[in-house]
Amino acid sequence: MTLESVEVQRPDRWDHPLTPDMSEELIHWLLQQPPFSQMDVERFARNTPLADVLRNDSRLLRLRSGDLVFREGQYGGTAFLVLDGNIRIFLSRLLPSDGASKRSSWNGSRWLSYLRGRVRAARPAKREARKRPRATSSNTEPAQVEFGYRGEGADTRVFLQDVPSVLDGHSTSSVTAGELFGEMAAVTRSPREFTAIAETECTVLEIRWQGLKLLRQDPLFRRLLDERYRSEVLRTHLRETTLFRFIPEESLTQVVASAKLESIGNLEWYAEYRKRSSESASTRIEAEPLIAEEASYATGLWIVRGGFARLSRRQGAGHRTLAYLGKGQMFGLRELVHNSRLPPQSTPLPYQESLRAIGYVDALCIPKQIVSQHVLPYIRAADLPEELQTPRYQFGQPVVDAPLETTEHHVETGLLEFLVDQRLMNGQKTMVIDTERCTRCDDCVRACATTHGGTPVFERRGAQYGPWLFAQACMHCEDPVCMIGCPTGAIHRDRESGLVQINEQTCIGCKSCAESCPYDNIRMVVASDEQGRAKIDQSNGLPILQASKCDLCSGAGGRPACQTACPHDALVRLDTSDLGQLSQWVQRKAG
Repeated sequence: MTLESVEVQRPDRWDHPLTPDMSEELIHWLLQQPPFSQMDVERFARNTPLADVLRNDSRLLRLRSGDLVFREGQYGGTAFLVLDGNIRIFLSRLLPSDGASKRSSWNGSRWLSYLRGRVRAARPAKREARKRPRATSSNTEPAQVEFGYRGEGADTRVFLQDVPSVLDGHSTSSVTAGELFGEMAAVTRSPREFTAIAETECTVLEIRWQGLKLLRQDPLFRRLLDERYRSEVLRTHLRETTLFRFIPEESLTQVVASAKLESIGNLEWYAEYRKRSSESASTRIEAEPLIAEEASYATGLWIVRGGFARLSRRQGAGHRTLAYLGKGQMFGLRELVHNSRLPPQSTPLPYQESLRAIGYVDALCIPKQIVSQHVLPYIRAADLPEELQTPRYQFGQPVVDAPLETTEHHVETGLLEFLVDQRLMNGQKTMVIDTERCTRCDDCVRACATTHGGTPVFERRGAQYGPWLFAQACMHCEDPVCMIGCPTGAIHRDRESGLVQINEQTCIGCKSCAESCPYDNIRMVVASDEQGRAKIDQSNGLPILQASKCDLCSGAGGRPACQTACPHDALVRLDTSDLGQLSQWVQRKAG
């Protein structure tokens, strides 16, 4: 039987601009404003000129005092350029935190439920904001915060009331005309690390990351991004890290000035990963870019800003994986603390382990002298690592093969190496099936198909370690490299939940995401219209494809249908990027 079809025009890159309101007059005005007026338009490709980037990948925001631009914990695919006015970045926590998660406890549903309660309570009267609980942070006194809203429907804006008094109670940074903010979350596809509020009436240009990537072709704009990071964002990142919490401002300034920003490996690492998939594990590890090598001088403290790094040590002719380090984790602190306590002229300890980039790592290196003078004197004893009892490496001494020190996370080496080797440590919602409990009844597959129009969006096969099958289903990765090449932003993170989603209206079927996914978890399917008819390209008669993958049943509410349907409790979704959660699950299974 021939499926019913309909001829349509194949979708194009800029069929869906960020906003339809960018008029020719507005584009002309923007091109006369810095930094665009100072940019070299010849650096832009003929099919992506600067004017078209502004027309399609940006929108103008007119903000009033107190308007919320974004809050910490949200995911965002856009950056913001201040054209006039003043934005305040809250360096201390503006929203309450229960510390229950490695990520912001105000992600997703908690914030939405909280805000809906506030808005609903405000509606009956004159939409006056009600008082919220007093916000707390680790290093500031609680300050009273009041939120309200103005506008209706899609134009509704959350705003902060009594801005001056709130600013007095928090540590903040000012962003003025000509400065960017919010770009790190957009580029790295990670949660916002601070809350941004309009302090005065402002004109702000919002730029989605696809446009940001094109604008970086201009050296002036690229320099603007780098300067903003070093001047303000880096300071914020460090201040929010436990280790730097009590460092005086003058010492923090020295740290920021001396820190080296390093990018190790290839941002599009999936191509190299696939090419080396047939090689031995030892060969692949040797090929991983080396960040710091065991038995070499401990020259600095490394802080991972993005991506993952393998912590390992030599064992025989190969390497033994001890852990994988993700965003915010550190390397080299134990050695630097040990060396700082040595008498003058003593021989320092070298690095005791090696650190390698698993594909790509964005990292920060603070030189040992700066750590010794400006960081270690201000760290609380409770925040220091345990002392090295039996160093494996000492200069001029034979290697001591002491037993590995136990860590808080008990995950066997074999499983760790399997996860890193398969790059599964990238998954935040990894589907794991216990094959000892699974009876192959296919209830999970049928439930998935029922939820997604008759076609399942995962396959019950994939890499396996012992009884655990890591199925081919979208893992909603910590670092979703599928998003890197998408020209329209069709594949994106939901700003509240962080789930990786595909907008069917803006997907142009370019296959970029499917070809980029290292796990083959994205498939190209024939697009269909609202009546279920297959879409055919009217120019050549070929089917129009679009990307399809597991969406975690985000539109259905509750748990994913596959997990709910399993009658044997054999299927689970795990955050394999979190060694703590993985360790708890492994111990529970063992028990």
